[in-house]
Amino acid sequence: MHKDQLPVHRRSVLHWAAALGGAAVVGGLFATEPGGAPGRPAPRPAPVPEPAAPVAGPQAAAGPRQAASSYRLQPMTAHAPRVRRARPPVRTRPILELPGAGRTIVLTFDDGPDPRYTPGVLATLREFRVPAMFFVCGEMAQYHPDLLREMADDGHVIGNHTWSHPLVPGLTRPETRRELARTCEVVDRAVGTGPLWYRAPYGAWNRHSFEIGAELGMEPLAWTVDTLDWTEPGTGTIVRRVMDGAAPGAVVLSHDAGGDRSQSVAALRRYLPRLLEAGYRVTVPHR
Repeated sequence: MHKDQLPVHRRSVLHWAAALGGAAVVGGLFATEPGGAPGRPAPRPAPVPEPAAPVAGPQAAAGPRQAASSYRLQPMTAHAPRVRRARPPVRTRPILELPGAGRTIVLTFDDGPDPRYTPGVLATLREFRVPAMFFVCGEMAQYHPDLLREMADDGHVIGNHTWSHPLVPGLTRPETRRELARTCEVVDRAVGTGPLWYRAPYGAWNRHSFEIGAELGMEPLAWTVDTLDWTEPGTGTIVRRVMDGAAPGAVVLSHDAGGDRSQSVAALRRYLPRLLEAGYRVTVPHR
């Protein structure tokens, strides 16, 4: 399912994705954070979501739900009135970066939630009071709605990373719809609203994925900085790749599941304060 199992496909797809060229310019989609400078699980029944709490793995069972954070970057969504979301355009390529967004940067984490690593990522983001994006896989999220709610409570954006992390171009149109729609349902049940963003596993997009994503009300987001943390290159290497790739409007790809992500968790604690000291503002999408 994850990056370390399909390195050849990943490399070939990433080369293909890079050939797409510049990103579509989407004005006003991102907003800076309000507060300061800022493996798979053994099956078990999914806990019944707590209706009053909205939004953030595999072999280890999730521990008790952490207390709500003392701050909230965005309002909780469970109590927000339901509105009919506008259907986004059908794109021919994913959004890659934030054009014209100033000295800002987006941190994204794929494949979770995983109770072994996601809480560490959340704790660091909470410490520095910055938001991030989590592109979750439905087969992981179904067992850990508590982590999804913690993400939402802390003001993070939850995106759709399909159900089982397949190579999308190898799926039929109905299969692609099931992969995306099932994950939307899991997120909606946990936090009271479905994802507004999605990311294709391995960066492998196709026409069906763009069309179905738009039908489900989601925009496609790729990345400009790939930490390649799924290869477990070492904490220092991950930090260096983030700092070398940092630029206005950059979108950083990391992982909080799909293998041993202890290096990714440790690297975040090192590069996040450096980014803030360098004058970057961490942003999240706003639609």
